[in-house]
Amino acid sequence: MTASVRRILPSPALAFVAALSILTAGCATAPSPADREAVAEFAALNDPAEPTNRTVFAINRGIDAVILKPVATFYRDYIPKFFQDRVNDVLDNLRSPVIFVNDLLQGEIDRAIATLARFVVNSTWGLAGLNDIATAIGMEGHDEDFGQTLAVWGVPEGPYVMLPLFGPSNPRDTVGLVVDFLVDPFNVWAGNTNRDYAILSRTGARGVDQRAVHMEALDDIERTSLDYYASIRSLYRQRRAEEIRNGKPSATMPAPGLSQAPADGPAAASDQAARTQ
Repeated sequence: MTASVRRILPSPALAFVAALSILTAGCATAPSPADREAVAEFAALNDPAEPTNRTVFAINRGIDAVILKPVATFYRDYIPKFFQDRVNDVLDNLRSPVIFVNDLLQGEIDRAIATLARFVVNSTWGLAGLNDIATAIGMEGHDEDFGQTLAVWGVPEGPYVMLPLFGPSNPRDTVGLVVDFLVDPFNVWAGNTNRDYAILSRTGARGVDQRAVHMEALDDIERTSLDYYASIRSLYRQRRAEEIRNGKPSATMPAPGLSQAPADGPAAASDQAARTQ
């Protein structure tokens, strides 16, 4: 790989891109065309690499059990809530430029103005994002990413994939994750000044923070699921569909059960590992 490419992709991004290569193997065997019911179910799941995805999911769970969950539990139980809130506020504020760009790309001018206003308020009055003053004065925030932008542009999601460390995704959202990483001003600054440790620190802090926030939700869904992998897959897709609609009602009524999960509950928790930026 040339030096110019290495400057564009800091080492954390290189490691992430390299990890995606394992997803090209282990496709599930399609059912016989004669079994129409099985074919329809196979198409609806849209998970042709399920054996590989389940293997990656198991590895992710092992890493979570040994490293992420214990650290997040300590963080939640022993770090004062005041400091946890400051960490969360700073991390949220750092994402504002990426959200702003995606608002514009989706043609959501009002939301873009709101995002920019929140960023200015929290970066100044909020002391570099340490305090979410914007929310306190009624300027509610929202999230956007390039995966959602691609969806708004009509790009299909493609098959379900389970990314190493980052969790549930699909080709569209994986491209979105990489693009958001590359255009993020913080990452650009860190990469151009040989401060890859800053990217890793931010990513790690985001992972721990979100794991702590969604601890109970993930524990509940794992405890009550007959197939934890399938539940996470379903919840992830529902969560992303809601995000793409910006919370607007679907054209069709959702089926009872998992589709009734609140936006900040298990569905949100299922994809927190893909949002560590």
